[in-house]
Amino acid sequence: MIDAFFSGFGMAMRVDTFLMVSVGLFSGMLIGALPGFTTLMAMAILLPVSFFMDPLVGIPFLLGIYKGGIFGGSIPAILISMPGTGAAIATTFDGYKLTQKGQSRKALDMALFSSIFGDTSSDIFTLMMIFPIALVVMQFGPPELAAILFLSLVIIAATSGRNPLKGLLMMGIGLWFSLIGTDPIGGVERFTFGLFELKSGIPLLPMLIGVFALPEIVSVFGDRSSHLRAATKILGERLKFSEFRRCFRTICRSTLIGTGIGVVPGLGQVVAAMMGYTAAKNASKTPEKFGTGELEGVAAAESANNAVNGPTMVPLLTLGIPGDNVTAILLGAFIAQGLRPGPDLFENQADMVFAILIVMVLANVLFLIIGYLSIPFFARIVTIKSSLLIPMVIMFAVAGSYVFRSDVFDILMLAFFGIFGVMARAAKFDVMPMVMGFILGEPLEYAFGQTMAMADGNLLAFALTERQGMLAIVIATPLCGYALWRRMNKTLKPSTADQFS
Repeated sequence: MIDAFFSGFGMAMRVDTFLMVSVGLFSGMLIGALPGFTTLMAMAILLPVSFFMDPLVGIPFLLGIYKGGIFGGSIPAILISMPGTGAAIATTFDGYKLTQKGQSRKALDMALFSSIFGDTSSDIFTLMMIFPIALVVMQFGPPELAAILFLSLVIIAATSGRNPLKGLLMMGIGLWFSLIGTDPIGGVERFTFGLFELKSGIPLLPMLIGVFALPEIVSVFGDRSSHLRAATKILGERLKFSEFRRCFRTICRSTLIGTGIGVVPGLGQVVAAMMGYTAAKNASKTPEKFGTGELEGVAAAESANNAVNGPTMVPLLTLGIPGDNVTAILLGAFIAQGLRPGPDLFENQADMVFAILIVMVLANVLFLIIGYLSIPFFARIVTIKSSLLIPMVIMFAVAGSYVFRSDVFDILMLAFFGIFGVMARAAKFDVMPMVMGFILGEPLEYAFGQTMAMADGNLLAFALTERQGMLAIVIATPLCGYALWRRMNKTLKPSTADQFS
């Protein structure tokens, strides 16, 4: 592994890699600065662009979009109280109040510096932790992998959205979608409905663009407020070092919170930002100032949501389990590049993994430079009408779905999953469990099939005598199920009470 690290460091030192990271950072900040245009949409739309690049160029390009987009969402949150991304919701609490006080420059600088601190610290944590975790994961066989994948699905269903019943239903749909095609073990066709195009299964790329990007586009169409924005100006002095130092303890606390949340699949930046902000307010000697224009509130939210970025790569790279919607798209990029995340990736291409992680860390220097110089430009971007950009976004979505396989059927899949995503959003269903069920369904089925073959059909005896690690994970699953059941009860009780009130 040490040799792989140094080999990866040499592989990462490429001019074209850092050039495309810069393009990704700028693109992510640009999309994030447009209210209604989310990082998720940018990742989904620009995902096909990475397919025509070397893996050490295409994947860092997407990581740049990821980093830039999360920070970019803070710009409209601060200037017009309209978060560019969900991760910036907590930033509006104090950011816009600072703008009303004529201190928008300080707020934007604090958002940038705390974002970079949180992102860099969590990236270094990821680079350090991936080594020992990978050594453990490389010892896993099909039984352990099947148990972990199953446990991950339970956790994702339990933590996604407000209603766990809806999460379980969506996950079941995703698992069913993963069964469409040919059985990976027996070679039998399933649920293809006589369509030749479905023999190889549902294509991942049109699904990702459809369920993530198209509903976002529809929501922008319905948001008339995006056409009524007033011109924005950056006012006030720049952030002073003494002001940053005053908030440093809060930034460190929020970075730890975001890093911990990033490792757990299914939580994400919104939860991290809210928890970071709440923790800062509770720890403050003057909590009454939060919500009235407190720099510490901006620092807490932005350092927490950006600290999630790096640790989400830990379950993704070691086990092939996406931590959130954005890393689900990154998983699609890895697969399209011929790199299937999981234990085999470390055994065969550990140097490539370390190269990507090293680029993640070093990209934060470019993040600082581009963000610092471009804030005035992105502040003007906030005033652009979304109606001028929507047609171009739709064009990218359709072209991106078609170009990878040059198959018209993929455009039909894009339309199908776009309608599915719009309907799910209208019914307040979270599509993340569905996507996770689809992505993890195939490796889970394959690992479970191998496990049953190894156990000669007697799974319990096999777990008791041969695979104690698998047994421990399986025992943990009912505990997660109990937590899910408790959460369902809390969800259902208010609605039951309402019926009798």
